Amino acid sequence: MLNGMYTDRERCVRAVRSKDARFDGWFFTAVLTTGIYCRPSCPVVAPKPENMVFHASAAACQQAGFRACKRCRPDTSPGSPEWNRRADLVARAMRLIADGVVDREGVPGLAGRLGYSTRQVERQLLAELGAGPLALARAQRAQTARLLVESTELSMADVAFAAGFASVRTFNDTVREVFALSPTELRARVPKRNDATAAALRALPPRTPTPRTQPPGTTATPAATPAPATLHLRLPFRAPLNPDNLFGHLAATAVPGVEEWRDGAYRRTLRLPYGHGIVGLAPRPDHIACRLTLSDLRDLTVAISRCRRMLDLDADPVAVDDQLRTDPLLAPLVDKAPGRRVPRTVDEAEFAVRAVLGQQVSTAAARTHAARLVAAHGDAVDDPEGGLTHLFPTPEALAAVDPESLAMPRTRRTTFTTLVEQLADGRMRLGVESDWTQARARLLALPGFGPWTVDVIAMRALGDPDAFLPTDLGVRRAARELGLPSTPAALTDRAAAWRPWRAYAVQYLWATDSHPINFLPA
Repeated sequence: MLNGMYTDRERCVRAVRSKDARFDGWFFTAVLTTGIYCRPSCPVVAPKPENMVFHASAAACQQAGFRACKRCRPDTSPGSPEWNRRADLVARAMRLIADGVVDREGVPGLAGRLGYSTRQVERQLLAELGAGPLALARAQRAQTARLLVESTELSMADVAFAAGFASVRTFNDTVREVFALSPTELRARVPKRNDATAAALRALPPRTPTPRTQPPGTTATPAATPAPATLHLRLPFRAPLNPDNLFGHLAATAVPGVEEWRDGAYRRTLRLPYGHGIVGLAPRPDHIACRLTLSDLRDLTVAISRCRRMLDLDADPVAVDDQLRTDPLLAPLVDKAPGRRVPRTVDEAEFAVRAVLGQQVSTAAARTHAARLVAAHGDAVDDPEGGLTHLFPTPEALAAVDPESLAMPRTRRTTFTTLVEQLADGRMRLGVESDWTQARARLLALPGFGPWTVDVIAMRALGDPDAFLPTDLGVRRAARELGLPSTPAALTDRAAAWRPWRAYAVQYLWATDSHPINFLPA
């Protein structure tokens, strides 16, 4: 898929006429005669081509004065797969905006994390997306507000501040402008909840006043922030999605106390900017069921973004599988179970630490090492619905660990302590904003970091869809059984035809094995 698909008018018109849901999130259709914007798969009769205008983002539609369609709800589309496929400035900025950086740190904070001036960031976002960082963050706040209005019984003031608005007035004005309905009217359109749901909502604990950090440049008076609350959400994805290796990998490598598989759902604790959370994620035929409990609702947008990223829900599986099918030896694997995703993480630093703990040991041993660190140095949490007990320790907490207390070889202790010290003091930064090439180079410079460790971090933590593991034993064994070259150099040469989706090829190769990571838990 080429950058700027929305500029290819004929292709966009064909997608709208075919109501192809694959393109939801790739672009948005604004209708000149009605003043609304839709997703490509909107079920209403397609407008005449001369009345269609195409935009790259919902924010650009809103900037141009269009309102969201009440029928197809384009604000709930899966995110564009472009931002997870690319490593340029715009893609890195979009990943940070989705992670709530503009709301917490303002545009200067966004630019600082990217290493560019605010003017450069704004200019590039406007050129490609038709909207600057403030407008993109505003569109995201509007979507979060709608979610809270429709799925909770919070007061509108609580919704406003939980969604990141600086004032109730700004919240009201934005909702009316984007959805052509007031917040009260949005809530009135939701079907009445059944008695059990209503009782559960009424049983939520009372609100506790909590100081609110205002976005830079605002002067609104802080308001009370809601106490811990549980939300039930539906996370959309592009079909097909094969949940076997996705949830199988997360469950098989789960760190006790931080993660678990319970009652058909993967559950884990989340360390978030304003507090913590517990999420339960279960695969359904057309969505991922998400049960999310947050200590502070201001973390809702960030929590959803991180869960979507962990499950790779914004991927374009059709584009990936079509490319991999061009190899006749891979094609049967793709046809047998299309739609495999790359299992990722909610915390890049956490995954890097766990990758070191897993060097040259079994999955069970790696889980044991991580569980000991969690019990000794993680922050305790309460989980009345399951067996989760802690947040994974921060790099700062792990940097204070006595190396002699670590049950691992001395060389790996050095690797571990060097990594956590650099993560703690900021010399090593791993996050959605990371430049993949630079991050690889910095990791390779650390003692004990070889190509396998660096590439597995690039694949699962940094989100590089082209990361490849030619030295991995499981990959080499699968390659040999399929008739592919099995030496790292020859396999890398053969895999050039799989680019830019080699990380997905790894999932298909791993899936030939009977390891528990490849099967959905019972």
